[in-house]
Amino acid sequence: MLSFLMKKIDMPTAETALKGRDEAVLEPNPHAVNGNPIVPPFPAGLGRLLVGMGCFWGAERVFWQTPGVFTTSVGYAGGHTINATYQEVCSGATGHTEVVEVIYDPKVIDTAAVLKIFWENHDPTQGMRQGNDVGTQYRSAIYADDEATLTIARQSRDAYNAALQKAGRPAITTEIGTAGQYYLAEDYHQQYLHKNPGGYCGIAGCGVKFEMPAPSAEESGR
Repeated sequence: MLSFLMKKIDMPTAETALKGRDEAVLEPNPHAVNGNPIVPPFPAGLGRLLVGMGCFWGAERVFWQTPGVFTTSVGYAGGHTINATYQEVCSGATGHTEVVEVIYDPKVIDTAAVLKIFWENHDPTQGMRQGNDVGTQYRSAIYADDEATLTIARQSRDAYNAALQKAGRPAITTEIGTAGQYYLAEDYHQQYLHKNPGGYCGIAGCGVKFEMPAPSAEESGR
């Protein structure tokens, strides 16, 4: 996806990153597939994850097709530039990675099940790339809003890392951290593969299944 624009694969610092702008790049419309809002307020009790799996076009489709997912959007996170544009993110000078915001109903699909989709639908071992897409914005990432969700994310990483190594694959390079500011991408990126059914989709997993370990007796008793 526009990989010819990739100029650098080193992360910029807050001092060297592009500064951005005060105005958002998108006046959000409802989700083009299910009609739900893509910005808060959302119904009470829903969970939220930001996940980076390479090109966000195909990744978003995987999640909007998942039962229990209320809405999705695509944007930029994990970097420094305020209200970054796609061209700026592609330059490698913002520090952002392409992410899907997944808003889901934990009564239908829990966090571990969302993470199973994340792990099995991309290669989390490639550093600043996914396949032929190379650049800082293609790095694998999970960003969460609270420590409990981050703990589940780290447990899932450790479980999948063990499964990958057993299969002879490299170690996971996925970035896991607290969700900072999330900037919506331009409108033409939102639900892109619904609007362009024949468009580029870079989704490709490792062929290794993810299984979340059962909680210990101590954890179950909490």
